[in-house]
Amino acid sequence: MAFYVQKYGGTSVGSTERIKNVARRVARFHNQGHQVIVVVSAMSGETNRLIALAHEVQENPDPRELDVMVSTGEQVSIALLAMALKELNVKARSYTGAQVRLLTDSAFTKARILDIEADKIRADLDNGHVVIVAGFQGVDERGNITTLGRGGSDTTGVALAAALKADECQIYTDVDGIYTTDPRVVPEARRLTSITFEEMLEMASLGSKVLQIRSVEFAGKYRVKLRVLSSFEEQGEGTLITFEEDGNMEQPVISGIAFNRDEAKITVLGVPDHPGIAYQILGPVADANIDVDMIIQNVSHEDLTDFSFTVHRNDFKKTMNIIREKIQPHIGARDVIGGDRIAKVSVVGVGMRSHAGIASKMFRVLAEEGINIQMIATSEIKVSVVVDEKYMELAVRVLHKAFDLEQAL
Repeated sequence: MAFYVQKYGGTSVGSTERIKNVARRVARFHNQGHQVIVVVSAMSGETNRLIALAHEVQENPDPRELDVMVSTGEQVSIALLAMALKELNVKARSYTGAQVRLLTDSAFTKARILDIEADKIRADLDNGHVVIVAGFQGVDERGNITTLGRGGSDTTGVALAAALKADECQIYTDVDGIYTTDPRVVPEARRLTSITFEEMLEMASLGSKVLQIRSVEFAGKYRVKLRVLSSFEEQGEGTLITFEEDGNMEQPVISGIAFNRDEAKITVLGVPDHPGIAYQILGPVADANIDVDMIIQNVSHEDLTDFSFTVHRNDFKKTMNIIREKIQPHIGARDVIGGDRIAKVSVVGVGMRSHAGIASKMFRVLAEEGINIQMIATSEIKVSVVVDEKYMELAVRVLHKAFDLEQAL
């Protein structure tokens, strides 16, 4: 018999009927002799509703009080699921993050897990209980309720699996696994039976929204096997996220195509080309808590260069204001231009380590479709390009076909 941590997202517990369906699934695992911890999110839409209420009362809600408020969504879910299991004659016990004592730092709304006191959970499991834990939340050393940020329930599930050494952490969601790309863009996309943590981290950071990136990092660090499954299908093996050395089969060169529409590009023209100029430009941007993604500095001409970088589309106007008001006058740049109608498209695969020519093939395929590349970034297992947003879906489709991903298993 095995020990599983199962996490169910908001859509999986979006109504009492869906909660009953989750209870029936959990009961089957329990009745087969498996030990099960269940981590649940708030019911679909509930966290947004609570945040909206907070903004009606306070323009910029106090972070501590906001955490107190939004954590109640998961408290409703865990109690309802425990009731549904008891209705099926399964012993169950629910816990909030504070009751489990999932200890975090005090960074309200974006706390990080420090420790989990697992003795209480182990005792319940040994006594034949299904243990249900509220996702997304914890408590700091002073007893304040904290939350882990959006998607934090995935991280709760992985952390519990790591702390209690579960055989597998199963993430149940509204899709039946990780696909070679978004099937809404490429209907021929195929579900992967497995993918490495490195590939999944790249896919998550480059736009894939199936898993929260922090949970993948956590799982990779503590060697927790992750499996993504559909909560709406009775059967299916989903996608196993594991370690490269665990697989004996030949890895495909490319595992998937990721894309992200939420990009904006800013170019500072006529920048003095001397040591420290990159910091002078990006330092104030970082101080404003704005993340910079891709960066390009052109070849110097007459001791001047052009400096381009990308940020999240939501940060575009704020970043442009910082550059124009604080940085351009200080460094004497000729002009600042930018646009938020770009997209990033990436090919990802651990097989790139042992196969040359992936980047050149990608560039050739895009050129044949008349798609201009504005920026390029590479790592050991990915190549990313920035293109005009209107060409994004075409780029994804032609690359998916060019790398034979329709045949992925």
